[in-house]
Amino acid sequence: MKIGPYTLHPIEAGTFGLDGGAMFGIVPKPLWSKTNPPDEQNRIELAMRCLLLKSDDRIVLIDNGGGNKYTDKQKNIYKFEDSLRSLFQSLGSAGVDRTDVTDMILTHLHFDHAGGTTMYENGRLVPTFPNARYYVQKAHWEHAHNPTDRDRGSFLKQDFELLSEINSFELIDGPGEILPGIDVVVTNGHTTAQQLPVISDSENTVFYCCDLVPTASHIPYPYIMGYDIRPLETLKDKKLYLPKAYDEGWILFFEHDPAIVAAKLGKTDKGFILGESFSI
Repeated sequence: MKIGPYTLHPIEAGTFGLDGGAMFGIVPKPLWSKTNPPDEQNRIELAMRCLLLKSDDRIVLIDNGGGNKYTDKQKNIYKFEDSLRSLFQSLGSAGVDRTDVTDMILTHLHFDHAGGTTMYENGRLVPTFPNARYYVQKAHWEHAHNPTDRDRGSFLKQDFELLSEINSFELIDGPGEILPGIDVVVTNGHTTAQQLPVISDSENTVFYCCDLVPTASHIPYPYIMGYDIRPLETLKDKKLYLPKAYDEGWILFFEHDPAIVAAKLGKTDKGFILGESFSI
């Protein structure tokens, strides 16, 4: 798919598992388990799907998955799996080396979105994308360094502390255009100042909805993660952006859905539903 100057490539960076009850909050298990069957530990399979945008002069990556710095204990808890499709394999299939990336947009700094920002090289922690300019919301950067007790476990400082030492690190203050044809909107329900890219031209718009709508199963308004630190803010933002996405025919890009890459919305008398699916 091409939007403006960019050719879009979904980048699969492996899968992981989180507790299904936590992923669906107040929604009862008999409902969410129909579309997201849990394993024996009640974990559901989730993708870590990033988005690559290639133009003549830029290679932009939105998020970078969980990385490969986890201990055996963490791998066991979160069921990390990238043997079939890793971040580097997916980038290679799109004709991109990690050194080619010019711009790295991080929606937020939770371990499953920013874990690939750094890597170990000869026993030393280094930036995974050494030639990229990194973009993070200022308010989120501050929150990541002083999280609440509720969300402290979602931030691993080894994933992002190095960024402050990089000259090409930019703190963004609020919504607006980051790069030509790429704007971000800012939401505060899942975490403080999560930035959601909107890629558009005169014909198409792709909404990288990240953890506002992590899977296609989360389209209905009440389907909100228990991980969200301000769930009523999430609800408010869903009621703001989903009608707009439906009215304007946006394509929603799902970062965590294990099967559905992207889709438009449909609508019934009960609310929004999954519409036409896309592979991008």
